[in-house]
Amino acid sequence: MNLEGKRILLGVSGSIAAYKSADIASQLGKSGADVHAALTANAAQFVGVPTFRALTRNPVLTDTFEEPDTKRIAHIELAQSADLVLVAPATANILAKMAHGIADDMLTTCLLATPQSTPLLVAPAMNTQMWLHPATSENLRILQARGVQVIPPGSGLLACQDVGEGKLAEVSEIVAAVMATLGTAQTLAGHHLLITAGATREPLDPVRFLTNRSSGKMGYALAQEAIRRGATVTLVSGITNLPPPHKANLVRVETAEQMLKACLEALPSVTGIIASAAVADYRPLQVADHKLKKREGEEEVVLRLAKNPDVIAELGRRKRPEQRSIGFAAETQDLLANATRKIAAKNLDLIVVNDVLKEGAGFDVDTNIVTLVWRDGKRNALPKMTKAEVSRHILDAYSELPRWRGQF
Repeated sequence: MNLEGKRILLGVSGSIAAYKSADIASQLGKSGADVHAALTANAAQFVGVPTFRALTRNPVLTDTFEEPDTKRIAHIELAQSADLVLVAPATANILAKMAHGIADDMLTTCLLATPQSTPLLVAPAMNTQMWLHPATSENLRILQARGVQVIPPGSGLLACQDVGEGKLAEVSEIVAAVMATLGTAQTLAGHHLLITAGATREPLDPVRFLTNRSSGKMGYALAQEAIRRGATVTLVSGITNLPPPHKANLVRVETAEQMLKACLEALPSVTGIIASAAVADYRPLQVADHKLKKREGEEEVVLRLAKNPDVIAELGRRKRPEQRSIGFAAETQDLLANATRKIAAKNLDLIVVNDVLKEGAGFDVDTNIVTLVWRDGKRNALPKMTKAEVSRHILDAYSELPRWRGQF
């Protein structure tokens, strides 16, 4: 994509990963963007101001009192003229300041002055324990609730020699996220999508329950991407720790029966359905009203289960001919055969199938490896990519589906 005419404010905070920001600035510049860099004092200790000045051919600001143009206040001019703001790397410190509105240097002042309508992306980079700290998690939740897009860090060997999450995302992934954000056309304007996400939870007693490993990341990525493309989204969410996507109409549920009820209530008003939730196939036949106690000498317990409603199959049975529907199939064997059977059984237009045993695919990871299978037998096997990228492919496919079943 050509970024010609797009103005990007690149914020760089004090991480060893700041050296990669120079590559980000270079790549964005080569794509035609007008890049303006704002560095924290700590960032300038890692990569010098002259580097960014040479790469962007623009003044580089580090001090709130620097005013390259005496006719305009620098932080207001930068913040209000940007088509997109990117903070990469984003340290735990800068995320905390962003979440709580602290503006004590040039970069944070720019960020606080950025209009809420301007896309704001952050690419975190920090030690694993800092990334996993509850304070960082809460700050990210606050930012995402405001519509900030987080480019998740990767895992690997960190500068501190620890191994784990916290590594700055690849430069190519960060640049792709910028391009995807600036290049998103409102192709789903006028559409109202019903998206299911997360795991259902079936209680055994007031303490225990049956559930699965779904994190909800795929469904939430789909909801966020659909909103970016102009759609109205009703997100029926099972159990997940994710913050709700900005502007989504969120309906929280716990059990499969609750999910079906919420979906049926939304069905008459939507134009399409994307069912990515991991719905429990069975529930305990009886739910105890007290905690089930362990009995002395009892080595085995027999648990009787009742079949849950098949949410997507029921939606497929009731949907109108013009409503398009996409389902998911998390499989461990006979992937394509099972997917083809489910398309017919659940009245789907398209199914997204993946082998959850593959590394980098399936539950509770940021990536996925899927194959799109259409009703007419067409297939598209995608390589491993982030769930955000997978969501773009799925919504591209959704946009191309015929509106009437008679066209197949």
